[in-house]
Amino acid sequence: MAPSILVVEDDEAIASGLARVLDAQGYVVARVGRGRAALESAADPGLALVVLDLGLPDIDGIDVCRRLRAARPELRILILTARDEELDVVAGLDAGADDYLVKPFRLSELLARVRAHLRSVTAVEPEEHPPLRAGDVVVDRGARRAWRRDDELALRPKEFDLLALLVAHSGRVVTRERIMGEVWDTDWMGSTKTLDTHVLTLRQKLGPPEPITTLRGVGYRFDAP
Repeated sequence: MAPSILVVEDDEAIASGLARVLDAQGYVVARVGRGRAALESAADPGLALVVLDLGLPDIDGIDVCRRLRAARPELRILILTARDEELDVVAGLDAGADDYLVKPFRLSELLARVRAHLRSVTAVEPEEHPPLRAGDVVVDRGARRAWRRDDELALRPKEFDLLALLVAHSGRVVTRERIMGEVWDTDWMGSTKTLDTHVLTLRQKLGPPEPITTLRGVGYRFDAP
């Protein structure tokens, strides 16, 4: 069965356009224009991805995102926003979004993001893969759980994938291009700002001492504490 996508957008022109494009790609698409309706629709167990506009008329999109994440931890959430201030983007990611696009955006970029998130939903990690270890950080790819010392980390899906990639190559530089290709999409064409915000929140969750080193213009390296 084709993946199910919920478009939450109160602008009829934008919503209908997104629905047509996604439907043409073979996805099962539902549309709602309000936050309350989005929360009700999220009860559908077949729902894999929510494309969520933050400027909703009844409930602020950040709150909708937070409530969706609490109700469905496995759900992929891609937020759409006209708010291009970094604090608004970080607020959306902190609320539980996996990714974001700032309006206006290219449909090709939207479709690339959708494909990437839906691939991660259907990907199955081989059970025989042992947990990854680097210093006091342990990443269990099969269970999709991670710990630092004895504390389990509350990671969003893309944060987990990012941490797993960095830990798997501990002590070595992982380029920005490789991260975007493996964690987000192999034919990535957009900005890597979403990577920077994910690294920021991942650092906050890992806490001190800082294990992720930035190599400006190149990428990141995980240095085992």
